Amino acid sequence: MTIDWPTTTLEVINQDPLTIANPKTWSHFHTYGGWGRFFVGLQQEKLLATRCVNAQCEENRLWVPPRCECPDCWHETEWVEAPQQGTVYTWSVVKYPGELFKLPAGTPLVSVELEGVCTKLMSWLKQGKPEIGQRVRAVFNTAAPTNSILDLAWVPA
Repeated sequence: MTIDWPTTTLEVINQDPLTIANPKTWSHFHTYGGWGRFFVGLQQEKLLATRCVNAQCEENRLWVPPRCECPDCWHETEWVEAPQQGTVYTWSVVKYPGELFKLPAGTPLVSVELEGVCTKLMSWLKQGKPEIGQRVRAVFNTAAPTNSILDLAWVPA
């Protein structure tokens, strides 16, 4: 059996570096399950976290993004509000994002360290230029929510 070469030609947007338009026609349906409360919280200008309820668990700090069960001992977690100010731990810029990247190319991506939280939160800087150690505060897209993590961004504090 011989298979023919594909006949669809992708549009060339730029030659150097070679950049093509590769349209997609599919939808991805996704449930947030036990984490839905986190995204609803963003619409209410709340940064929600979870904490293990097991008194014997060694990890009593907050988890952001939240966890339905404690990753250390597998007990239930409780929902609490996390701090809305933090520090830029590290940052990067995506110059050539993939198809599903929903922010403009060149948007600074930041890893934010929050007091009392055992994880770093990956997000984006809405204003200013990022610097390691920079104090930032959370801002929320409540006017036209995307119902995604992109409803949370950071600005200099």
